[in-house]
Amino acid sequence: MKGFDFEEERIKQEITKLGAKRVLLQLPEGLKPEGPRLAKIVEKNGALPIISADPCYGACDVAVNEAESLGVDLIVHFGHSKLIKHEQTPTIYIEARATVTVDEAVEQSLPFLSKYAKIGLATSVQHLHALNQAREILIRAGKTVIIGDTGQMSYPGQVSGCNYSNVKSIADEVEAFLFVGGGRFHALGIALSTSKPTFIADPYDNRAFSINDEAQKILKQRWTCIEEAQHAKTFGVLIGLKPGQKRFDEALKIKELAEKNGKVAYLLAVREIIPEALLEFPSIDVYVNTACPRISLDAPEKFLKPVLTINEFMVISGGSSWENMLKKGLFEN
Repeated sequence: MKGFDFEEERIKQEITKLGAKRVLLQLPEGLKPEGPRLAKIVEKNGALPIISADPCYGACDVAVNEAESLGVDLIVHFGHSKLIKHEQTPTIYIEARATVTVDEAVEQSLPFLSKYAKIGLATSVQHLHALNQAREILIRAGKTVIIGDTGQMSYPGQVSGCNYSNVKSIADEVEAFLFVGGGRFHALGIALSTSKPTFIADPYDNRAFSINDEAQKILKQRWTCIEEAQHAKTFGVLIGLKPGQKRFDEALKIKELAEKNGKVAYLLAVREIIPEALLEFPSIDVYVNTACPRISLDAPEKFLKPVLTINEFMVISGGSSWENMLKKGLFEN
């Protein structure tokens, strides 16, 4: 697959250094086609490669349990930077930095940013090395550019699917955000976390566009879910079983608060929060998701029952207001 650096030599070196005999390769959906090629490299280096065919949603989803059950000596996790600490199988993170240039896409964004003077700049791990080039283009266009660095992420300006601490730290200092990278996923997260106009400079299609109408649509969907949940009597509190998504204490607090408000609440442990899994519990009116908040936010129409984030549950339980939740951010718990 052209356009990404898979650091093949580093993989070989780590296998040799650890004397690994069995290696688990874990790739997100867009990079999975590279699995067989990378497996051949591992095999030629004297180790048995196993490709994880399960979905991989981020650095919170490292396949540590799978590795342990398979007797793996090394996990090679692609497409993300390190997020969680674990003392199980040794793991290396191959960030798969993009080799495409961002200049033309950032130039395309300038008309969208014409009425804004102060721009917040952000990207995913794939394009972090191009952030300074994007910054220079914006500065030459007369913009003041601010890149957040709160220390919660591995790099300044980096956002992940559920962590927008870098952009939230500068939201009061900027008028709009520019996300450099492909797709809508991360840019939507920026817009929903900061309530600021957000635009995308996509270096794969060499174009720029706004994400703001889509963000407003999601906010309306979320309000509809909250209104529906106001009348619910029975709640299912979802406990994520993935290493970086398990928040058991939060789930217990939500169950306790729901019961204080006269509701019935059940704890449900689940690895994959998919509509089919929730259909098995027809007596439950509403679910509260304590795992990845993007599951609740990005595709509510897939679920027949409302699936709330923790903060949305706080709105219906009286612990917060819709306005305060938006100020805090949909991803902050």
